[in-house]
Amino acid sequence: MLNIFNRKREEEPKIEEFTEVPQEDNEQKKINIMIEKLEGLVDADPIIKKVKEGHIVLAHIKGLRENNMEELKQSIGKIRTYTANMNGDVVGVGDEWLVVAPSSVEIKRN
Repeated sequence: MLNIFNRKREEEPKIEEFTEVPQEDNEQKKINIMIEKLEGLVDADPIIKKVKEGHIVLAHIKGLRENNMEELKQSIGKIRTYTANMNGDVVGVGDEWLVVAPSSVEIKRN
């Protein structure tokens, strides 16, 4: 092409068609870790509910352990039963904590 001064114009760049490649969703669903206090048998239900929702629960059991060992055993038994039915896992950590995990989480033991 010639412009008004008889100089050659640079050719316009060719527009090529392209296809947009969708990005892969490499993000995994986040798992929340919830911290709860297990102070009695009534506190077992909210812990079980959170595990059913897919959260990991760290339950502080020291207070109940010091005050009422029988109720602690009942509470842990209830949590274990429901967690086992969901293919989850329950682990005691020291004398103060209980880790309750859903089936999507594997707790490795040494």
